[in-house]
Amino acid sequence: MYNIVLFGPPGAGKGTQAEFIQKKYDLVHISTGDLFRYHISNETELGKEVKDILAKGQLVPDEVTINILKEEVNHNIANANGFIFDGFPRTGKQAEALDALMLEFNTNIDGCLSLEVPTNELVQRLLLRGKDSGRADDTNEDIINQRIDVYNTQTAPVKDYYDGQRKLHSINGLGTIEEITNLIQAVIEKF
Repeated sequence: MYNIVLFGPPGAGKGTQAEFIQKKYDLVHISTGDLFRYHISNETELGKEVKDILAKGQLVPDEVTINILKEEVNHNIANANGFIFDGFPRTGKQAEALDALMLEFNTNIDGCLSLEVPTNELVQRLLLRGKDSGRADDTNEDIINQRIDVYNTQTAPVKDYYDGQRKLHSINGLGTIEEITNLIQAVIEKF
């Protein structure tokens, strides 16, 4: 069983790489961004609550994010060979909550894979994704820069949490999808 945190700024390729890792290791892929977008598109109470927050490029409050994650893990734990967490944790409190949740199921996080990509490349990737996907948060360069700033100030420090546990693995996020996938798999195979 592998439990992996896939980490990196918006546009680093987390979702793309998570798909490959999910298939290769038969893991449950949990993307908080996808969960939030699902709730927004279905106009649930949670969706209404987070829609404005996400549109501004800000982080959803810890308590809301942790609760939705717990619900998703509980729903999948019985048949899971492990999990890949994409876009979570984003704060120290969330990292601690994830560790506590894993302990409830007598397991832990094996590693945090941090995709490292320069800011100018992130902006270009997100603008391109915005054209292709129609995601409003990827079409406005000011909002993109706000999201990257939020990542750098509020989320990137979570790397220190995993580094302190000797679980942080930095991955060069530049190159072809296949090259990056190979780098990630080489790290996972050492868990």
